[in-house]
Amino acid sequence: MTFDELKEKAHALPLKPGVYIMQDAKNEVIYVGKAKALKNRVSQYFANLASHTEKTRAMVGQIDHFDVIVADSEFEALVLENSLIKRHQPRYNILLKDDKGYPYIRLTVKEQYPRFSLANRAAEDGARYFGPYGSRGATQNIIDALRQALKLPSCGRKFPRDIGKERPCLNYHMGQCDGYCRTDMDQSRYREGIDQAIRLLEGKFQEVGEEIQAEMEQAAEELRFEKAAGLRDRYRAIELLGKRQKVVAGSLADTDVVGFHRGQATRSCFVVLHYVEGELAAKDWELIDTPLEEDTADILSALVRQYYGGRRHLPRQILLPCELEDAVPLARMLSEGVGRRVELLTPRRGAKADLTRLADKNAAEEVERWTSREERQSKLLSLLERMLDLDGPPRRMESYDISNQGADDIVASMVVYVNAKPLKRDYRHFKLKDMAGPDDYASMEQVLTRRFKRYLEGDEKFAEKPDLLLIDGGENHAKVALRVLEEMGLRIPVFGMVKDERHRTRALVTPDGREIGIQSNQAVFSLIGQIQEETHRFAIEFHRQQQNQRVRGSVLDKIPGVGEKRRSELLRQFKSVKNIKAASLAELGAVVPKNTAQAVFDYFHAEGEGQA
Repeated sequence: MTFDELKEKAHALPLKPGVYIMQDAKNEVIYVGKAKALKNRVSQYFANLASHTEKTRAMVGQIDHFDVIVADSEFEALVLENSLIKRHQPRYNILLKDDKGYPYIRLTVKEQYPRFSLANRAAEDGARYFGPYGSRGATQNIIDALRQALKLPSCGRKFPRDIGKERPCLNYHMGQCDGYCRTDMDQSRYREGIDQAIRLLEGKFQEVGEEIQAEMEQAAEELRFEKAAGLRDRYRAIELLGKRQKVVAGSLADTDVVGFHRGQATRSCFVVLHYVEGELAAKDWELIDTPLEEDTADILSALVRQYYGGRRHLPRQILLPCELEDAVPLARMLSEGVGRRVELLTPRRGAKADLTRLADKNAAEEVERWTSREERQSKLLSLLERMLDLDGPPRRMESYDISNQGADDIVASMVVYVNAKPLKRDYRHFKLKDMAGPDDYASMEQVLTRRFKRYLEGDEKFAEKPDLLLIDGGENHAKVALRVLEEMGLRIPVFGMVKDERHRTRALVTPDGREIGIQSNQAVFSLIGQIQEETHRFAIEFHRQQQNQRVRGSVLDKIPGVGEKRRSELLRQFKSVKNIKAASLAELGAVVPKNTAQAVFDYFHAEGEGQA
């Protein structure tokens, strides 16, 4: 279907709730969404494309046709949307990596030395499976905690093949393994540990705990205090493991706290803190590598639905960091799935609000931990490349601004950013020449002509060619810059930096007047705003410096015997004309020759003179 046909079909949809399914030319489902009113929601995709985010524009460009399913209510639409997303995994929907299924813990019970592993599904292979659990990350944590609590091996050695072949590994020396690779180790203890692990996975924590506690008390009575201390630590580890196991199984969690950190040029992170009886028992989190451009509430709604949808056990309440538009139908969907009430709350103050802030902080820390500075810069430049449709990431960006007040001291600034960071050694100032009066367009033309003429002549101070030009101003400023480049045979992307009524950068504009909104992406918005402010600051400072030098020079130049050299010496020593005027004859004589000092002193202290 053509774009106009898609638009016409959207306008013909009913004003009823339902689900829309976007498909490409290969009939692949690329996006699934829900709507309170199908006509209004779907029509938005084919109207005012410039206002869409980059991701939405890309998605709309892939749509060949779409289908809709009308529902009786917003709740039914929500349930249907969730089901279709799970089935089709559309590439333009927000997706959790672990949403393809719930994992199991696999134990090879028939082997002489059974081992734990994580499995995507239960199979008829003679192994024993426990689960399914909530997420791969949390389930792997349970396996690690079992090994550590029961001092079972986690290394790659094979038993009994590798017993006695090498010295025990670091885990043994750190007290995290009983060292079953040693020849003097009682190997029957391995099977005892596995039997305890099975009972723990079956939920028999009290039974196992009582056994270990009794063994601990016996060791203490026999004055084997080192063994008693080790059993005490094992008992405490099993207590904590019990809480984690319950949380991962989802059966006894009182409260889940959802946190979210929205990365713009880098990863985002979704976090869930699980609380049992008021105590933090476990943390589950997932990084999302692709930039997210949707509203935070829409992102959270999608993530919460995927994370909790289809689970057999859910907490009694889920605390969210922001209000969700579909909170009511979502709570109903989760409640009906487990057969009891599940509350979705967005606390504004108090202890619960503190918990959501803690979850958000955890999400931000995970992003920071997994993202290097170089990666953030690289992703930011790649994002800018896509937004501006460039041929490559704009490694070197140059920004220009004009500063003037009247016909005198018209100046320009050139600011350079390399890899999204200012490179101050490459900053340049320009004094405008032969200007009859203020004319920003003529000034910009002169500055860019001089800059790129020196580039073409091989001047080492202007040797690098920029990947992107940013001009402080609108469409006409960008047109001037493009014309200069074309006349000099250069091909460099040019954009104007447009400000709003509060003088804040709001968009970039092409020489043909097409605006590109940047406010929807905080990282790009912040970078462009920073570049524009830095360019303006550099121009204003130079302009003020030129004005001050002109004013100061005009007074001193009137004094006989004060040339450029003596004027510079006086200003370097006294900093201002005011200080020179206040100086004594002796102080002046310490800086310039006595006859010059006398002339300066007489000029400022003669009655009726020196007041200009």
